[in-house]
Amino acid sequence: MNPPLKVGLALGSGSSRGWSHIGIIRELAREGIEPAIVCGTSIGSLVGAAYVAGNIDRLEDWVLSLTRFETARFLEISPSLNGFVNTERLYSFLQKHVADEGVQIASLSKQYAAVSTSLEKGREIWLSEGSLIQAVWASIALPGLFPPIKRHQQWLVDGGLVNPVPVSVCRAMGADVVIAVNLNGDIVGKHMQPAVRNDANNSVTAKITDLVMEYTGTFFETETAEQPPSLFEAMAGSINIMQDRITRSRMAGDPPDVLLHPRLSHIGLLEFYRAAESIREGEKCVQRMMPEISRVLEMNQSRS
Repeated sequence: MNPPLKVGLALGSGSSRGWSHIGIIRELAREGIEPAIVCGTSIGSLVGAAYVAGNIDRLEDWVLSLTRFETARFLEISPSLNGFVNTERLYSFLQKHVADEGVQIASLSKQYAAVSTSLEKGREIWLSEGSLIQAVWASIALPGLFPPIKRHQQWLVDGGLVNPVPVSVCRAMGADVVIAVNLNGDIVGKHMQPAVRNDANNSVTAKITDLVMEYTGTFFETETAEQPPSLFEAMAGSINIMQDRITRSRMAGDPPDVLLHPRLSHIGLLEFYRAAESIREGEKCVQRMMPEISRVLEMNQSRS
């Protein structure tokens, strides 16, 4: 009898769209597919960590209760200009809903790795040992939102800068079949669609936007009343473009066996409160791709 396949799950970056990873993990489990290797970048590392630590239920309950106001509470203007995320509140969230502070990656029942980026050398760093929470923290440190994290004498930032969908990490860790999740396939340009301000956004983003508009207006006079994109629109658009281009390049050289592509381009960079529709789309994505997933698994099982 052939040994069971070692399935690797590569969970990609994509900020608030990453809650769809929860739905993908749920639906794969319903189909009897349980990955032995879980690798994640940015939000993918966070959801993946909750899964391997046995806390996916806890995380899902919390994200489904998240409101616009609660999302805004995680954002604040730091006097040091290190970022806009309230790091104390975020760290408390990670301990309550992802994994306890003392959990070590070596103690997990599944293989796990988070991808981060060395700020000084520009190289990708695979975090597959040590503290699970620290690995997640280093992988989600998106420049402009989070301050860099120092680990082993080097400053680390978001892994999406170098490897948005960590297929290569799954393969290096011994996966026979890699199922990858790309959250960035159809997002370029979607950040420029007009959005209606709400009270949560007014608490932080509107203030920042007004400051930027006041500053730029002193240097540049416009002949029309048209306003440039807000600070967060510019950040979101830049991140979307960067991750789309890097993902295309990386997967052209190292394609996964199965690529899942949730349709989430309508969800903005920081719209974490839209978890229900993200999770549901993750489930539907697996359902759409199950014939291909089954075919690939059967084909590889027969070869092993």
